[in-house]
Formats: sequence, structure tokens, C-alpha cells
Amino acid sequence: MNREDFPMLQKDIIYFDNGATTLKPKCVIDKMNEYYLHHTSNIHRGDYDAAIQTNELYDGVRNIIAQFIHANPEECIYTSGATMSLNMVVFGYMKKHLKKGDEVLLNKAEHASNVLPWIRLSEEIGIVIKYVPLDENYCLTLDNIQKCVTDRTKVISLAHVTNVIGDVRDVEAIGNYCLEQHILFCVDGAQSVPHLPVDFQKCHMDFLSFSGHKMCGPTGVGVLVARKELLEEMDPLCYGGGMNSFFEEDNSYELKEIPIRFEAGTPPIAEVIGLGEAIQYLMNIGMENIHKHEMELKKYLLEKVSSIPNLVVYNQNSDSGIFSFNIDGVFAQDTSIYLNHYHIYVRAGNHCAKLLKDEIGIKNTVRVSMYFYNTLEDVDRLVDALKNSDNLYQIVL
Repeated sequence: MNREDFPMLQKDIIYFDNGATTLKPKCVIDKMNEYYLHHTSNIHRGDYDAAIQTNELYDGVRNIIAQFIHANPEECIYTSGATMSLNMVVFGYMKKHLKKGDEVLLNKAEHASNVLPWIRLSEEIGIVIKYVPLDENYCLTLDNIQKCVTDRTKVISLAHVTNVIGDVRDVEAIGNYCLEQHILFCVDGAQSVPHLPVDFQKCHMDFLSFSGHKMCGPTGVGVLVARKELLEEMDPLCYGGGMNSFFEEDNSYELKEIPIRFEAGTPPIAEVIGLGEAIQYLMNIGMENIHKHEMELKKYLLEKVSSIPNLVVYNQNSDSGIFSFNIDGVFAQDTSIYLNHYHIYVRAGNHCAKLLKDEIGIKNTVRVSMYFYNTLEDVDRLVDALKNSDNLYQIVL
């Protein structure tokens, strides 16, 4: 699907590392180059033609994002990525509103970006982190969440789709539950927003974070979406030019309106413009079509590898295009190096989910993460390589 749009796919490669970052279509690259070649300028500072054109493109991306995830444009903040977005939530909002003894529910399948900020906050103000157990398929259920909630539970923070197991959490049901219980609901959408429809309002999310580079956009740009009334009570993490109305010698100052107050300094202008182009590109394909295609590939892959006796699969039942496995007795990185010999690009390691080992009993896995431009032929080449892995160490060594 749409393979001709991706320059890297003109090479003889199979790209299965989409959970780490996706390939970029030519239209995104061209849109960013257009800014650098024809209307380079800063934003919200110039009164000349190029600056006006840049302002219109940059500010217009907010409307594209809002349409894409069903939010209001003023609720969409440009950030450097999901990691920064989550840190803004924890240290810009939660640090002000939580107190010692308040409970935050996480789980051990989460990415470091949704664990380490909370750990740091627990050191600073004494919040209590509780980890909701996963079920027998290493998935997070509403039932298990409810069993962990107490009258001190103030926040539930989770990935919509996890980056190793790839389980798709029922964020609509969890969001409704959080609304009923007056619990803040923070969602890491880094692995969901690029792959399936996401509705910020319908799921009663309070905060949603995602990254541009995982959805055909450039690196260095992401989004934090938050309910406006929460943003009104959130402190910026960065102060400087562009985000203030005035400051005086007597230390008085006034911040600009939301969301500008959270975007100090010169932002990644070309990247924001490129992100807008990437989102329009995905909307033209259709997020339902993307998810359907990934699931067809996943089903086909599972059928093909079922005859490989020494393959250990950790997430057969997850409803995403993520496939995590090991070859029995083989270190994950050795498998990745072996597959690279066949020009098949996968990820090996703990995938920044270092607590998951407590649930699945192993630190490192090989991750195949698929996207709409992958094909059945890609899967066949992967399966053929895995079937011939008896010679793995002859190739690796």
C-alpha cells in the first residue's frame, strides 16, 4: 500500500522497525524542503510575505491535528515528541496538583517515558506508584485496573498500545471509568495514533501524547493534547521568547494565551509543517484501512511461523501490527544481526520497557513492527529467513 511514495523502499530492504520510527513519504520531505527553499522565516515575528506564509502553514497544522484526533485546536501543543509531552504533564501539571500519598496507576508494559517521570515525581513529592498486573496474555484489563483503585488513586497513566506486547487497551472504557471516579486519565499514544483511529473527546482523555516520527512525519516534533481547563492550570516547563505578553523590571510578567504559552523560543518550524503533511497523508489513506492492513499482515505472519518449532512468540493475541519473539536459545540481538544479512530491519532489546521482564520472564526480545507499506511478500521473506536460522551463527560470526 502506497510503497511508491517512500524513497527508502526503492532499495532492497524489508523495513519492520516501524515501532521505533517510520519511513517518510516524499510529500512530507518535499513540504519541509519547500519551507527551507522558498519561505524560510521565523514564526509570529515577521511582517513580510515569507513570514506570513510560514505563519499560516505552521498555525494551520493545529487544525489538522485537532481534526485527526477529535480535539479543539487550542488544546493541541507542539512539543519535541511524546517523551517531552509526558514530562510536561508530570512536571507541569501533576507536580502542582498531586500531594504526598496520592496514588498513580501504571503497569509494567509501559515505555520508560511513562515510568521514569513518575518515579522522579515520587522522589520529589512522595506520590505512590502502583503497577496494575497484566493478564495471562500480558494485556491490561479494566477489571485489573479497578481492583487496584483506591480512594487515593488520582491518576491512571498508560499506553493506548504498548510497544512490545502491542496490546490495544480499551481506552474508551477506561476513560469512562476514570470520568466516573474523578481520576485523571493520561494516555501515551505514540504507538496508537499512527496506526488506528483515536478519539480524544470520546475516550474522555485528559492528556494525550504522541510523536511525529512514528507516523510518517519528521523527528523532533510531537504533540501534547490536553483539556483546556487543565492547560489553564498547567505551568510551562520552558520560559522565554514568544510565550509571554510582557515582563517588567519589577518581576511582573504575563504569559500568552493557550497553547502559545507552552511553546517558548523558536520551534521546529519545518518539522511542524512536515507533521501536518504527514497527518493529511494518513487521513487520505484512512486510519481504519491502516489498522485493517496491519492486522491482515499479523494474522498471515502468525500462520506462517506456527510451523517453526524453535520460535517463541510473546504476543499472539494482541490486536496490533507488533510481533515480539525470540528464537529459542538465541540472544535477541544476534537474531537481529542475522536478519540484517537478508536486508530485513527489525529491533532487538528491551525496547525501553525495562519492567516488562517482570511479567514475561525475559529481558530482550526481537520486535517486528509493521505498517501500511509492508506487504505479504515482506512477511514471506522474514519467515523464510527464520526457517533457515539453523545457520544463524555462521552468518553472525
